[in-house]
Amino acid sequence: MTYAPDNALVVQSDCSVLLELQSPRAEKARAAIAPFAELVKSPEHVHTYRLTPLSIWNARAAGLAADEMSAALHEHSRYPVPVAVDQTIFDLAGRFGRVVLTNESGTLRCRCGDEVVAELLSRDGKVGKHLTDRIDATSFRVDPENRGVLKQALVSAGYPAEDLAGYVSGDALDLSLRDRTVSDQPFCVRDYQRQAAEAFYASGSARGGSGVIVLPCGAGKTIVGLAAMEMVGQTTLVLTTSLTSVKQWRREICDKTNLQPDDIAEYTGERKSTGPVTLTTYQLMTWRSGRESEFLHLELFRARSWGLIIYDEVHLLPAPVFRATADLQARRRLGLTATLVREDNREGDVFALIGPKRFDVPWRDLERRNWIASASCVEERIPMSRERRMEYALANGRARFRIAAENPAKIARLRRLLKEHKGGRVLVIGEYLTQVEAIAKEIKAPLVTGKTPQTLREQIYEQFRSGKLRCIVLSKVGNFAIDLPDADVLIQVSGMFGSRQEEAQRLGRILRPKTDGRAAHFFTLVSPDTREEEFAHHRKLFLTEQGYSYQIVIAD
Repeated sequence: MTYAPDNALVVQSDCSVLLELQSPRAEKARAAIAPFAELVKSPEHVHTYRLTPLSIWNARAAGLAADEMSAALHEHSRYPVPVAVDQTIFDLAGRFGRVVLTNESGTLRCRCGDEVVAELLSRDGKVGKHLTDRIDATSFRVDPENRGVLKQALVSAGYPAEDLAGYVSGDALDLSLRDRTVSDQPFCVRDYQRQAAEAFYASGSARGGSGVIVLPCGAGKTIVGLAAMEMVGQTTLVLTTSLTSVKQWRREICDKTNLQPDDIAEYTGERKSTGPVTLTTYQLMTWRSGRESEFLHLELFRARSWGLIIYDEVHLLPAPVFRATADLQARRRLGLTATLVREDNREGDVFALIGPKRFDVPWRDLERRNWIASASCVEERIPMSRERRMEYALANGRARFRIAAENPAKIARLRRLLKEHKGGRVLVIGEYLTQVEAIAKEIKAPLVTGKTPQTLREQIYEQFRSGKLRCIVLSKVGNFAIDLPDADVLIQVSGMFGSRQEEAQRLGRILRPKTDGRAAHFFTLVSPDTREEEFAHHRKLFLTEQGYSYQIVIAD
């Protein structure tokens, strides 16, 4: 292997990988390692990736072999790749599939690759309690009710199970996708959407039927869900983030499939019914009357013989739904998300209980093909007044962040940005209600918060779609499931501390392709020399991994 001095990677023995952005081969190197390496930090000139067990196992589940991962490092490394790194890749990759769950004659079995692994796992406290009935030297009988928790325990033990036990069938669903929408517009599933659905379904084989599809916001994850529903052809339960998302799923199903409105039920605060396709929200599923009360609505998982359960925005899956999902391993499960990043670090539970990553497309690839809009990202640093800086200095932890986030000087800059983009379709998003309320009043724009009635929300969104409104102010309810395809400017006045997933979701609100080819503009207003600036750096990590760079502007 010849190592070229203009190669972009420096691979280190601690399994960190440095990517030098000034190298002419940086983009190719980034694309080569992104499927199996996790971005850790991304300052201006050198980005740091790390090889982790989960990043390697997700790559293996998606069909990437260990020698392909190793070859990518060797091809793009400036110096010889440490032997220890190659050994780590082959060791971790080799662990995926050494434990297999199968269903033989109605019996759930856990088969280990050899006697040593079987003995090791049987003596592991968390794993062993589910492997009490030994069949032979390498296999155990498992209670079907423990299928999920066993998979969680195996991930923790470092031996992720390949689940080939199959799925029970739900009631039949006669769903097919249309060639033309209800409004007689041509419709077809894009090639990458079809590939994603097929990677999930895997032609109905034992290796398919569960897993996560990762696509940028605006790339049509809902269409992937519809294509998967057509392939499975069975009753489907869809869990979403909000009532707005429920309405969006209903519109898409009615517009692009042969199902009739009566085939689609909503299990929400407005109505509670089930049907061949049932739509609900995470909020309702996790509602309970008190801290010690039961989660009554989790019974919806057993209300019908579901053949497919779709988890929209799976990176937001709440803990009670994780626990319920552990009992649903005999049902096909599809997770849809723009990012596998979870701020609670439960990516391992997504891997174990929903399934591994089955398909992923870099955001920049879709941008180059004009499937999502090109975007420029700007972080504008707005200094606080002397009085507010003193207030900040005297405050403590969380209070400091809010003082910086609600910096009144941001409103003046916001007004100038609105003037500069007066021909744009603008969304203004903030974390704090008092802040967005003041902004909406100042710029005389409608405000949508969690308290806004659903009918009024839909009216405001429809006015924006039709062009009657050119600016909406949103609280954090605007992070998800707002179908506003012509929005092309987003101004973020405050965010949820260092949430990378929120940064990605907010950018996604303006990435749908524009009918006139306009680019998208993403502005983040930050108070410098504060905790907000520190958190803003962390928020950018995920998007910089996707190839976006932030221009830093220091305001007067």
